[in-house]
Formats: sequence, structure tokens, C-alpha cells
Amino acid sequence: MDTLLEKLKELQDRFLKLKALLNIDEQIIQVKALRLEMEAPDFWDNQAEAVKTSQEAEELSSAIKYWTEMGQEITDAQELALLAQQEAHGDLTEELEQKYAELEQKFSHAEFLSLFSRPYDRANAIISIHAGTGGVDAQDWAQMLERMYLRFAERQGFKVEILDRNYGNEAGIKSVDLRIAGQYAYGYLKSENGVHRLLRNSPFNADGLRQTSFALVEVIPEIADEGAVVIKDEDIRIDVFRSSGPGGQSVNTTDSAVRIVHLPTGITVACQTERSQHQNKENAFKILRAKLNQRLLEEREAQEKKLKGDVQKAEWGKQIRSYFLYGNKLVKDHRSEYETSNVEAVLDGDLEQFMEAYLRFLKK
Repeated sequence: MDTLLEKLKELQDRFLKLKALLNIDEQIIQVKALRLEMEAPDFWDNQAEAVKTSQEAEELSSAIKYWTEMGQEITDAQELALLAQQEAHGDLTEELEQKYAELEQKFSHAEFLSLFSRPYDRANAIISIHAGTGGVDAQDWAQMLERMYLRFAERQGFKVEILDRNYGNEAGIKSVDLRIAGQYAYGYLKSENGVHRLLRNSPFNADGLRQTSFALVEVIPEIADEGAVVIKDEDIRIDVFRSSGPGGQSVNTTDSAVRIVHLPTGITVACQTERSQHQNKENAFKILRAKLNQRLLEEREAQEKKLKGDVQKAEWGKQIRSYFLYGNKLVKDHRSEYETSNVEAVLDGDLEQFMEAYLRFLKK
């Protein structure tokens, strides 16, 4: 029982340190102020601001409740353990050990969530995947990555919207744009930004020769339009064209696909997955606004790597992660040095360990 009490005391110390680090007590004061603001008679006169304030209060209240309940559970477990020690209730040992294991797991999850402390970590994410050096193999690799992120999103309960997809002529995809919506979507997925390298025996080569392929993954946060970026009509060119499918075949008989070119920056966005030209246009503007917002943030902070990192080519020497699908199979992240031999699980969307390792790497 002494060992268990020591472990519970250590857990409580870790809990109190993290609680102080996250300023939970200050958040309690902040929620009270927001609640008073929400009680004002004219609170709903500005509905947009009212919704924003209500959401902020709800998120803070949820976090406070989580930490309050966890603290109480740890205290209750300590008190019960002390009682069991004093009254020699050995039959409670197994129950308390199990409770400690549950609390340790719960706290570890809270510790992980505390790593999402940077701007826009809570935002939705827009992911763009581009096939790089490697021909058909690279296009196949880009599609494998798309599936990996779709499976990850499914595991997390995130909602996915395919904004644009360009198929390869023989196999795979040349590029795809995905919108992934859910709490901490960008916080999770920002670790994926960069060049991903695949090494395998090529299924597209008659001799099955070893092939190295590259794909570039770009991840940006979807930022609510707060008026920071103004897109002027004279600054854009909008083209419409027919959507195309695998092998370049037309999948729509009307010009529903939309391409928007932002002339001052040269940023080009295309969307063609919807049958409605209006919807494709709306999605294209959504991506363009996010890209321009990010560009503005990077300029303000004068740091190219603040959110998206350096613009890179998908080629040798630039990879953030390598996937070895031959011999002793391995996936290795070159920033955090985290690696695993369970390649199949990773390609099936099991990415949490890589993401946590990257977030801890950022904290160093």
C-alpha cells in the first residue's frame, strides 16, 4: 500500500504542476467574466460576437470541469488508500491499483492535450498532398498517404471533405486537397507538414526493382474570416472547366470545376469534386482565404516556419519521414527520431504516436 500511496502522491504532484502551467484557476475567473457578459440585455445584438463568446465560455467550462473532476478523483483515491492502510483493508489493494491505472491513463491523455498550446491548434485543417519525384510510383504513394489521413480522421471522429482531386494518368493521384474538421484537427495534423519518402519494391516495374518515391504534404489551419484578409475582385481571376476523373476522363458534362488565381501572390486554387459550380467556387475561396491568412501570419511574425514551414520540393534530402516497405520494415520520423516497425498500422492511420513525439519535439 505504501508504494501505491507514493504513486498517487507523484500523480497528484504532476497534476498540480500541469494545472498551474495551463492556468486553470485563471480560466475559472475568465469564465465567470464571460458568463456576466452573456447575461447583459444587449448580448445578442451582435449575433456573430455572441456566438463566439458563447463557444469560448463553453470550451473553457468543459476544460475546467475535466480538470476539477480529475483532481477530485485523485484526492478520493488518496483518501481511500490512506484509509485502507490505516485499517489494513488488503482487499482494497486490487481495486485501488486498477483505479490508479485508470487515473494515470486519463492524466497522460490530458498531458498530451496540453501540448496543443499554439495558435490555431484547435482549428480545422486543410491538407494538400502532391506527388513528387518518382513518376507513377509517386502518384501511387500520394494516394496511399491520402488513404492514411482519411483513416486517421475516421479514427478520431473527424469530418472529411474532399475539396479537389487530380488523378494520375496510370494510377494514383497527382494531388488532392482535403478539409478535415474536428477539435484539434490542425494541432494533430501539423506534424505531417513536409516531404514523405517511400522506399519499396515497385509494383509498377516488371522486375520489381527498388524505387524511392516522394510526396509533399502541406497542412494549414482553416481560420475563420475575421476581416484580416480582403480578397478584391480585381485581384483574382476565376476560370471554369469540366471536372476530370481517372485517366483524364470527363466526369461532368458541364463546366462545374473552378480555378481561382490570386494575381498579387500567384496562389492558385482549384476545386472540382462538387457537381455545383457554386459549391466548387465556395470551396476554392475557402482554401484561398486560408492560404492568404497563413501568408499574412508568416509575414507578421517574420518566420517562414511559423505554421507551414519552408516551401519545399518533394525530392531527395528534404524528407521529414521515411517509410521502408522492404526488408526490416520501418517508419521513421527524422525530426523527433520516433520510429516503429508496424508499417501496416501507420499506413492504416495509426499516427498518434508520431504526432505526440513531434509535439514533444517542438517543446524542447
